[in-house]
Amino acid sequence: MGNRVADLHSLTTFQELLKCPVCFNFMPSPIYQCHNGHTLCSSCKARVLNKCPTCRHQLGDIRCLALEKMAESLQLHCKYEEFGCPEIIPYHTKLMHEDSCNFRPYSCPWYGCPCSAVGDIPLLVSHLTDYHKAVMLYGCKFELEFLIEDLYKCQSYKWDVTIINCFDKHFCLHAEAFLIGSTPVYMAFLSLIGNQAEAGNYSYSLEIGGNGRKLTFEGIPRSIRESKRSSLESADSLIVLGGMAFSLGGETRMPMLRVLGRIWKAQIPG
Repeated sequence: MGNRVADLHSLTTFQELLKCPVCFNFMPSPIYQCHNGHTLCSSCKARVLNKCPTCRHQLGDIRCLALEKMAESLQLHCKYEEFGCPEIIPYHTKLMHEDSCNFRPYSCPWYGCPCSAVGDIPLLVSHLTDYHKAVMLYGCKFELEFLIEDLYKCQSYKWDVTIINCFDKHFCLHAEAFLIGSTPVYMAFLSLIGNQAEAGNYSYSLEIGGNGRKLTFEGIPRSIRESKRSSLESADSLIVLGGMAFSLGGETRMPMLRVLGRIWKAQIPG
């Protein structure tokens, strides 16, 4: 028992030696050191203007080869272990793994205002309903109405998120209104609070209709890690331009876009 505790203490001490004193992340190769033996990572070396952050002496291009060699044999738990990641990763691939780890926490998908909330799926769902007051709907078929506001008279950007609880998953229906130049654009798309591999198991349709007209879109939901940027760049969403929105919404003082949606499990090729 005593030897095991000593081994764990030695491992913890070694891991601390591998952390950069500037960014506090594990240092990938190359690892640099000053003449007094203080180390830092290559990314931070340029940030500190080539001066050691510990003793303030001038840095050169001295590599700490001993520390780099010792790190090669080290294997570490993913930093998202607390979120469920079971992986134990070789030291030099740790950062690469964590950049794309499926268990890394999700950022808040309420793009209409700056929000720094991050967390796992239950925390994020609670955050959306409690803080942003997002409405939660249950079932794989849904119907919503969105007020078509005059973007010239109000603000030039509007955003809304509705949570759809379906197949024991949480999807976000995003509705956005914005101006491109002088043209109003109304956009809607679906994303999954989950990773992209899970999102690919589902398909969805959105239908906007009124006054004898109808627009329909079918697609695959994206992960909330990438949904807005990717949907804008690929036009992978239901988009209604300018006067068409008012035509579909009705010639009234407060026109509404009526959206019918459906989510189903995609057919996976055998």
